[in-house]
Amino acid sequence: MAELTFFCGKMGAGKSTRARTLADRDDVILISEDAWLAGLYPGQVQSLEDYLRCSAALMSQIKPLVQSLLVAGVDVVMDFPANTVRQRGALKAIADEVGAQHRLQVIDTPDQVCLERIRQRALDDPSRQATDTESMFAATSAHFTLPSASEGLRVG
Repeated sequence: MAELTFFCGKMGAGKSTRARTLADRDDVILISEDAWLAGLYPGQVQSLEDYLRCSAALMSQIKPLVQSLLVAGVDVVMDFPANTVRQRGALKAIADEVGAQHRLQVIDTPDQVCLERIRQRALDDPSRQATDTESMFAATSAHFTLPSASEGLRVG
C-alpha cells in the first residue's frame, strides 16, 4: 500500500532537508510546497496572509494529484507543513480518502537553530529574503502545535 509522508516542525527545523532525504529512493515522489508556490505565485508570498491564501489555492490542486499517485501505488513525500491540527487533518485526509497509509514525522529543532537556518537561507537565496525572516518565524510559530494522540496520526 502506498504511503503519504508529511512533516511537523517549525520554520527552519529541517523539514525540507528530511523530505529530500526520504525522497532519494527511486520509487518515491517529492512534492514541495515552496517550489510550487515559487513557480505559481512568484513574488506574491510576502506575508503570512499571502502564504495562507496561496497555500490554500495550491492544496486544492495538489490534493487530487497526490491521491492519484497514492492510488497508483506510488509513495509520496509532501514537503508541506503539518504544524497545526487543521494542516495535519488536511494532509491525513489526502491519504485516508483513498485508503492509503500516512506517516507524520515530527522534527523538533530548537528555535535558535531554526532562526540561524532561516537567516542563512535568506543569504543563500535572495528570493527568500521577504519570507525567511524572524518576524515570519514568530508569526508562524505562534500557530505551531505539536500533534496529540487524539488526531489519530501515525507518527514516526
